[in-house]
Amino acid sequence: MMQFNFFLKLLKESFRDLLPIIIVILFFQLAIIQAVPDGWVSTAIGLGIVGVGLAIFLQGLEIGIFPIGEGLARDFAKNGSMLWVLIFGFLIGFGTTIAEPALAVIADKAASISSGRIDATILRLVVAGSVGFAILLGVFRIYKGHGIHYYIIAGYILVVGVTFFAPKEIIGLAYDLGGVTTSTVTVPLVAALGIGLASSIKGRNPVIDGFGLIAFASLTPMIFVQIYGIAVYNLVEAKEVAQVVVEANVSVSTNITIESVIHGLGSVIKDVAPILLIILFFQYGVIKKRIDNLKTVIFGFVLVIVGLYAFILGLEMGLFTLGETMAYQLTKRDSVFVIYAFAFAIGFSTTMAEPALMAIAKKAKEISDGKINDFALRIFVAFGVAIGIALGAFRIVDGGHIHYYIIFGYILVITLTWIAPKYIIPIAYDSGGVTTSTVTVPLVAALGIGLATNIEGRSPLIDGFGLIAFASLFPMITVMLYGIITEKLGVKSDTEIEAANILRDALIDAENMDLATVNIDGSDRRHSLPMDFSAVVIIVPNDKKVDAIQAANKAGAPGVTVLRADGIGLGQMDNYYRPSFEANQVVLLFLLPQSLVNPVIKSIIHTLHLTTTGKGIAFAFPLTHMKGISLSRHDIFVNRKDHKNPENNTEKLIKEEEEKLTSKIVEPVLNEADKK
Repeated sequence: MMQFNFFLKLLKESFRDLLPIIIVILFFQLAIIQAVPDGWVSTAIGLGIVGVGLAIFLQGLEIGIFPIGEGLARDFAKNGSMLWVLIFGFLIGFGTTIAEPALAVIADKAASISSGRIDATILRLVVAGSVGFAILLGVFRIYKGHGIHYYIIAGYILVVGVTFFAPKEIIGLAYDLGGVTTSTVTVPLVAALGIGLASSIKGRNPVIDGFGLIAFASLTPMIFVQIYGIAVYNLVEAKEVAQVVVEANVSVSTNITIESVIHGLGSVIKDVAPILLIILFFQYGVIKKRIDNLKTVIFGFVLVIVGLYAFILGLEMGLFTLGETMAYQLTKRDSVFVIYAFAFAIGFSTTMAEPALMAIAKKAKEISDGKINDFALRIFVAFGVAIGIALGAFRIVDGGHIHYYIIFGYILVITLTWIAPKYIIPIAYDSGGVTTSTVTVPLVAALGIGLATNIEGRSPLIDGFGLIAFASLFPMITVMLYGIITEKLGVKSDTEIEAANILRDALIDAENMDLATVNIDGSDRRHSLPMDFSAVVIIVPNDKKVDAIQAANKAGAPGVTVLRADGIGLGQMDNYYRPSFEANQVVLLFLLPQSLVNPVIKSIIHTLHLTTTGKGIAFAFPLTHMKGISLSRHDIFVNRKDHKNPENNTEKLIKEEEEKLTSKIVEPVLNEADKK
């Protein structure tokens, strides 16, 4: 029942996300083109299928791909096998990219327009190898804890440097290939791998270190393809080939038959199969561990396949046809401003419906504890894509060189990298790679080729490519601006908001003896809350006073009361602690929330060696009727009785330690006894 309710929620969100596309199509079709589109019934049905397919796909991610990806990452990190993780990352990147349908189409087209210089198979191998290397490099960065911006800036310098040596026929193609290599299924799995590793490796932050793998996968193909282009255009002679005519062809609306459904499902399964095979090999062959909740995971992958097929089918039933027709019709009009407006609107609306972006945004919200709002993040990404495509359309109309625009964009990205908060930078870099996928690429490609074909003096082979590169670059800028804005506005995470608001409902009731009355952050504001306190008493020699206080403070004690402790040892009395009544002692009195008692005492007895060679005594006792103590908002949030704090789950930790002790000591003894 819970899964069904979750599906209904996803279904509602999916149709909400399709609304911008519907509005854009209706406005341009009725207000600008002023004609009712042919096959509008098929388009409407297709949009309905898209919404349902999107919801099924997202639910499959949640119960199938995300758990298996993060589980693999945790097991890799636990076993300390960095080499195997690097191999796994390379194979995931290579295996999924080589089977990418969009890459195959572009590689074939590039081969046909290169006068025999470019081989389609070799180009696909170059791109797939570059993506595999990118994931490998990203995993290495997470293990080492290096800042992602150093890698990205070095990559930008390489891209720009190689661009000045690459033939003009290859530049736009290389930039576009950086945007089409991350498929709808690959993105969530790669994101889960990065976040899982960053969550499992000590000292790594899943927000700062977990993202970034997709950014590498978008950057390296630009470098590798341009180097490949330099090689073939300098070493391979042109052959006589037939003249290739590239036109903005309009797709034909899809008819649903049993054969087409089987063929479509088979195509999606073929794309997902390499991922499944790689996962199964590493899960059972390398880690040698069974998959938890195997039936649920398999069901999740089935949902991903069905949802992705339904999503693509719905697009092909009319949306692609309608979008490409509109792009073609608008390029025939006299006003270029209508083209820019359409480019902006279609970029924004299709990005809002991009499934890979939805998956990344939900994950970003989850691991940032709500500080990153998933819907706001998608809005800023969509604006970035819209601005990029509109600017790319202007570049085609104006006839400027693409690399000048890209260099200017990189300068903006690098500048914002030093200004934006650290947690948003990897997410911003990844946003550029997830925006150009199933929905955006076909419409954007049709618009670019249509413009370059119908504007005099433009070559569809040189000028028609490049819009996807713009759509990948500008989201990085807008997402970093989003991070800067949220910091300026003081947006807080869910935990910070709860900690700040938790006092609103507290009763200012100092007369209630069952509640502890505390001062908030040392101010005059007092609240009565259900909290347990204890007194920790430490009696030590005077020369150990500072060491004891520092040890307690290190464990979290915020303050201490220091008292003189002169011994009164009488001859007829046994003194269990002092060797003589002349001893110069101090009493350190700590009034602490219950959760700090054990850490403070442990820190002091270990620092002063009280239980071995040191001198001193430590004890604690519970307190009631606590009134007047001063605590921070964080301490109150953590220590309230009615607040469930996952970080202080001591019972669970104790149980785990007991199980470990039993497995290491008790079970071997029992086994030995059984043998005898």
